[in-house]
Amino acid sequence: MFHRIAAAIPAAALGGLMSTAPMAQAQEFINVLTGGTSGVYYPLGVALSEIYAEGIDGARTQVQATKASVENLNLLAQGRGEIAFALGDSVQAAWEGNEEAGFPRKLEELRAIAAIYPNYIQIVADASAGVTTLEDLRGKTMSVGAPASGTELNARAIFAAAGMSYDDLGKVEYLPFAESGELIKNRQLEATLQSSGLGVAFIKDLSSTHDISIVAIPEETVTAIGAPFVPSVIPAGTYNGQDQDVPTAAVGNMLISHDGVSEEAAYQMTKLLFENLDRMTSAHAAAGGISTDTALDGISIPLHPGAERYYREIGLIE
Repeated sequence: MFHRIAAAIPAAALGGLMSTAPMAQAQEFINVLTGGTSGVYYPLGVALSEIYAEGIDGARTQVQATKASVENLNLLAQGRGEIAFALGDSVQAAWEGNEEAGFPRKLEELRAIAAIYPNYIQIVADASAGVTTLEDLRGKTMSVGAPASGTELNARAIFAAAGMSYDDLGKVEYLPFAESGELIKNRQLEATLQSSGLGVAFIKDLSSTHDISIVAIPEETVTAIGAPFVPSVIPAGTYNGQDQDVPTAAVGNMLISHDGVSEEAAYQMTKLLFENLDRMTSAHAAAGGISTDTALDGISIPLHPGAERYYREIGLIE
């Protein structure tokens, strides 16, 4: 884990944080990069933007719906956002410059704000397809998330660990949450893999009108992938008709910024996040997993100096 890092570079690029001339009121522009509107990132991003608009003097905020992790990290590196939601494995791939994962160069300007809640790999199938295990997916039609998205990278990892590939499926679609759900409803798709917080809206909606099955990902498969994936469980009752716990994989989500955001702005963004967890949880229950106790878990890139300042202030870093 990184604790000591270089001072932040003042913002200069268009879309970065800006300040007016000395003696004038400072103005911050904060673009919150999220995901699709039917996922978890988006409602949490809306809540975060409202918290920042109210809590940071002179702040102007906006929320941008995106294809999530991979797009968000590339947008941050281009100075086109100030804070973004992203999966931990995507963050690591961005830092390393993993071209296959969607990062043609090392995104060394990225800086961590906080580890937040875990994403759960949720494989949902129309019950009529008879799919309850990974092996049952052979020959089935399946959506694996938008191309090169954090979800799709998760899908590749899961299939590889299970000794499978997309070639084992009957047909592969690269679609976001909502579209996948609609195709299952219309009997045009048998299953989808999505990486999200528990209780994601599109699965709740799908389970309210259709019989579904949640496909198990056994612990040994998750262990074969290794960090940052960990074995976990989708608790019984998470979705309508799900009467048993289902083993799966989890991977941590993070809030990420970049070194063009000022130390003071990043400090305020970190502080306000943890001081308003009730509002975040009201926006989506997944935020119940956000805590200062786990704020540094799994972070593999440098902390933003502003975030580091907050963690020192509360005694999380000595």
